[in-house]
Amino acid sequence: MKPPVGGQAVIEGVMMQNGDRIAVAVRRQSDGRILVQSIPGRARFRRLGRIPFVRGIFRMIDMLTLGLRALNLSTQLAYPEEEQMSKGGTVATFAVSIVIAVGAFIILPLYVANAVPALRLGNSILFNLAEGGIRLALFFAYLLAISRMKDIHRVFQYHGAEHKVVYTYEADEALTVENARKHTTLHPRCGTAFLMTVFFIAVLVFSLAGNPTLWLKIVSRLLLLPVVAGISYEFLRFTGRHFDHLWVRILAQPGLWLQRLTTAEPTDEMVEVAIASLERTLEPAPGD
Repeated sequence: MKPPVGGQAVIEGVMMQNGDRIAVAVRRQSDGRILVQSIPGRARFRRLGRIPFVRGIFRMIDMLTLGLRALNLSTQLAYPEEEQMSKGGTVATFAVSIVIAVGAFIILPLYVANAVPALRLGNSILFNLAEGGIRLALFFAYLLAISRMKDIHRVFQYHGAEHKVVYTYEADEALTVENARKHTTLHPRCGTAFLMTVFFIAVLVFSLAGNPTLWLKIVSRLLLLPVVAGISYEFLRFTGRHFDHLWVRILAQPGLWLQRLTTAEPTDEMVEVAIASLERTLEPAPGD
């Protein structure tokens, strides 16, 4: 069985990862040339990363930090003539983004649901269903809003290109634009599918905290986030490995539906960039 590969869309390109082999490919905007650069992997959390239901949170931390490095590199490669943000500025921006995301998608839905007396004083499962519904609605509205932005739409196209090329690799087909073009932009191991899984798992896990006062609910949500991430990661791994079973495909459908908002049909030029990134990760390592 082939080792799984994956990646993410970046600024005017794609980052691909094949084990410890990581590469970013972008199309430079000044001349249209494809530039490919490897990123050294970091051997953090290796032992913890092998423990089921624990590895999810550490895998998420690794992917967030790797994604930040890939985004910075892609900006430098695609727009070398423009002034780049400093490392400190990038970290600060990322930290502020995390705080805003927690406020918008964790605390705000909780506050809105808690403002309804019938929910606040009622059954914890009903409360969490309402809270989860509000969270999902806010997330949908956010994705719909940003998908209308030209630059974000291009990122979503590169996201689609990444999925098409991964499918081509998994099908043992030659990595060509023609082969990749026929594949779907929706993939069961996508990070977007992970987010959808998180929304559903969170309803179940957060219900364990009961229906206490608002400040205890906020604390419980923050403390239980690693548990939600751990369970969600295992679910995503399972569906990715057993996607040929009908019942697994049914369970994975919500994540695939959400990807219709976060992926778009790429151009052939975008697929070429994704292929260049994956091909770099498939090259023999020095000394092999």
